[in-house]
Amino acid sequence: MLRVQEDICALPTSTRLVRVFVAAGAHHQRWNTFRHTGPLPHARFDPQPPPPGGGVVTTPAHGVLYFGLSVRTSIAEVFQASSIVDRTTRRPHLAVFRPTRPLRLLDLTGLWPTRVGASQEISSGPKHVTQAWARTIRDAFPDLDGLWYRSSMDSGDPAVCLWHPPSGDALPLSPEVLLPLDYPGLDLPLARICDSLNYVLN
Repeated sequence: MLRVQEDICALPTSTRLVRVFVAAGAHHQRWNTFRHTGPLPHARFDPQPPPPGGGVVTTPAHGVLYFGLSVRTSIAEVFQASSIVDRTTRRPHLAVFRPTRPLRLLDLTGLWPTRVGASQEISSGPKHVTQAWARTIRDAFPDLDGLWYRSSMDSGDPAVCLWHPPSGDALPLSPEVLLPLDYPGLDLPLARICDSLNYVLN
């Protein structure tokens, strides 16, 4: 059951989305590269259907990207496993951009999860459960660009999961900001973020 006026978050083109990604290593990425391989054990809303017996698949039908609305949210999410912000290994980068069209996102912070038999644990519960929800949502509402949810690592601040198709055409040709995390101008902001999160900045 979907109540469009209540359950769909229309994210305007004025919204800045923030992503931290790795630009080197075996699985390096570009700032706008959707990941078509999954579901990964740490990724909350990966929509890829797992093969029989578990594991991952690669399929062009299901691309996924994760964003914060702030640098702190992205740092908190990306480096949560170790709580160490390693700025050199695999050359992590920061990208900031605004979508080229409004994004239609299912709002998981409202009452929709309750009405369908879930809860707000959908943003913080076991990944195999939330990934199953992602697959169900994607099957039921294929025209949605993705999800609006609460970051479990940054005090419930907003986070965004985009799926492609259809959201690939909402990414601009170039971002407003594209910097390696070891860029000197990021030293102080990252130090403040790490202090607030009790993460170690390397």
